[in-house]
Amino acid sequence: MNKIILLLSFLLFITPLHAQQGGIENLRETGKAFASVARTVSPSVVYIRSEGRAPGQEMHGFQFPFGEGGPFSEDMLKRFFGDQFQLPQRPQQELPDSRRRAMGQGSGFIFKSKDGLFSDKSYILTNNHVVVGADKIYVQLNDGREFDAEIVGADPQSDVAVLMIKTGGLPALTLGNSSTLEVGEWVIAIGSPFGLSHSLTVGVVSAKGRTSLGISDYEDFIQTDAAINPGNSGGPLVNLDGEVVGINTAILSRSGGYMGVGFAIPVDLARGIADQLMDNGEVVRGFLGIVIQDLTADLARSFGLDQKQGILVAQVTEDSPAAKAGLKQGDIIIAYKDKPVTEVGDFRNQISLTAPGSREELTIIRDGDRRDIAVTIGTLNKDNMMAKSSTQSADELGLTVQTLTPQLAEQFKAKAGEGVVVTQVRPGSIAASAGIQPGSVIVQVNRAAIKSAEEFKNEVRKSSASKRILLLVRKNNMQQFVALSW
Repeated sequence: MNKIILLLSFLLFITPLHAQQGGIENLRETGKAFASVARTVSPSVVYIRSEGRAPGQEMHGFQFPFGEGGPFSEDMLKRFFGDQFQLPQRPQQELPDSRRRAMGQGSGFIFKSKDGLFSDKSYILTNNHVVVGADKIYVQLNDGREFDAEIVGADPQSDVAVLMIKTGGLPALTLGNSSTLEVGEWVIAIGSPFGLSHSLTVGVVSAKGRTSLGISDYEDFIQTDAAINPGNSGGPLVNLDGEVVGINTAILSRSGGYMGVGFAIPVDLARGIADQLMDNGEVVRGFLGIVIQDLTADLARSFGLDQKQGILVAQVTEDSPAAKAGLKQGDIIIAYKDKPVTEVGDFRNQISLTAPGSREELTIIRDGDRRDIAVTIGTLNKDNMMAKSSTQSADELGLTVQTLTPQLAEQFKAKAGEGVVVTQVRPGSIAASAGIQPGSVIVQVNRAAIKSAEEFKNEVRKSSASKRILLLVRKNNMQQFVALSW
């Protein structure tokens, strides 16, 4: 009996110790996995320095890289890193030639490198905002070697750019599959935060398919809590196999630094853009010719739907591919290429990446009936981009508005041509904090009546200096003034 008691006591003592050792061993193995990825990936990650000139301007305050609208101007940094971001100030001075030198930095990674006697080139993926406006670009490898780089092509609308350096045989990263990435999966970000090259941070995928953030025109971001800071832009987000699943692009922050919310362009989107940039030097996008909006629960009920599904066609451009296919205002698109359509951003991305001339199938609901419509995708260009003019985004306020068409006016109990309807409100924005919601109708801006989304955008632009604006907002037949400042 005593032996049994002694044996049980021994087992009770040894079990927690064994569990503790097992837990520590698991952590060691996890750490080794991260270290292995770092050894594999780091030789392909590059530190990017860029230089440019902003002509015809004197220096006042801080030297903004690439001018007031450049990638590291205060406005751009606030857009990417929070409203509290402020650059340090310098005493006024004037350069002798009335030109100022602009400096920028970021990250990138080699994704294609050619070997052979006549193949002495390597290609680098990065963000457009890292190199926009640059006349000189330098790329530094992990081993300290530095090369001059050329821009093969850049796409501001997706914030993707491809660079080329004249040396071959460099290790290139494998581009993975971002569509199979799962929320909760381990990811690793490598880049040059604050100029500290080849820094590694670890986190998980927090969410997928983030759109309407106002970072770029075509958004489908991976959200991660792997630390991303200024200078990480353009670097790779990789999985535990060392495959690239995204391009680190931006963070959501009120302090200017890491706050647990970072965004990366999914590699599936970047791959298609990069291929076009390398083949043609530019991106050719598909065009349908409609203005679309997310289908809210209220709108779904208004169109006789029991549940929210699909997106709403608010306007069809005359003589567009959509018009020729028979698509009409008030149609609800529920599927494209036999895949469900759930939100505006994702649908826009799918159309833009469809080759012009392709004949594709849309599934819609019209007057309660489900039907299929075949449409031949057109080519997006400056002329037909006017179809987007009835929708305007005000990034300062954190909302998107649309001109009140007769159908929209009927839905929101308003009059066509009297105000604009709010279609989207960014969470955490000043508009959201003020209680403005999708479906609200903005009747006046700064006591002036507005009739279109374009007029709304112009009035917001006029308020950019004072950073204050007064709105008259109607919701549920009640009107109230709302004062916003930023």
